[in-house]
Amino acid sequence: MERHQITGHTELIGLMAYPIRHSQSPATHNAAYEKLGLDIVNLAFEVDADDLEDAIKGLRALKMRGSNISMPNKTIVHKYLDEVSPAAQLCGAVNTIVNKDGYLIGHNTDGIGYVQSLKDNGIDPTGKKVTIAGSGGAATAVQIQSALDGVAEMSIFARDDRFKDNALETVKKINENTNCKAVFYPLEDLDRLKAEMADSYLFTNATGVGMKPLEGITYIPDASFFRPDLIVTDVVYSPHETAMLKMARKAGCKTMNGQGMMLFQAIAAIELMLGQRVDSEYMKEKLGISYVYTDDDED
Repeated sequence: MERHQITGHTELIGLMAYPIRHSQSPATHNAAYEKLGLDIVNLAFEVDADDLEDAIKGLRALKMRGSNISMPNKTIVHKYLDEVSPAAQLCGAVNTIVNKDGYLIGHNTDGIGYVQSLKDNGIDPTGKKVTIAGSGGAATAVQIQSALDGVAEMSIFARDDRFKDNALETVKKINENTNCKAVFYPLEDLDRLKAEMADSYLFTNATGVGMKPLEGITYIPDASFFRPDLIVTDVVYSPHETAMLKMARKAGCKTMNGQGMMLFQAIAAIELMLGQRVDSEYMKEKLGISYVYTDDDED
């Protein structure tokens, strides 16, 4: 394994979360720095909520270029920053900190990554109706950014659980702060889900259903929920094709998994911190990322 040659000029960008040792994020970021020819390294730091304030003070004191932020810190780190972007403010979460000469700005690139992955795959929901299931952090980011980027109508489905209020609040924020009209429905109402999907341009699973420990599971009862001209996407990136995406693909839908969102949210974060464009095709090849599944993959 090649190692970055550390010098006295090497700059640092962090990743603060707990736990975090399993993350592929440092590999993604370091691959981009290498391609750009930059003397920068990305390192993961196990920082939980109790240590977060001190860690942010350290980021400022050490003049780090910035840091990525993941759970459990995304919803509380804004308290220690100087400014938060409009999207991050609406999402209630920050996943990227940019250090501009000691002035710390928080961004949320999860939704940006999702929207950019759609564009990269020739999908444009601008001015159209979409249906999105989910009420967690990823779902909120996808819903908020999609509304900010011009989706006309959005049907948001969520289960009647402790996260339901998140979905209701997201609907309120979208209706009050964007030109998108959002409506909430309970995910348990499968007849309504089928009806909303029937006249949507795109349907997205932004829940954790489909990945471990819920691998092989889908809340979509059967293929009649899909029509060939419906685009179906998933924020889940492992497995490569969830049970829902497989059902949709077999029904003739264009499908896309969450690997694109994962890649482009990282690219957006890198570009915010460094002010340089990242070659997405190089990154896909370097990291072995493919977010479109075909019959050939089953051979």
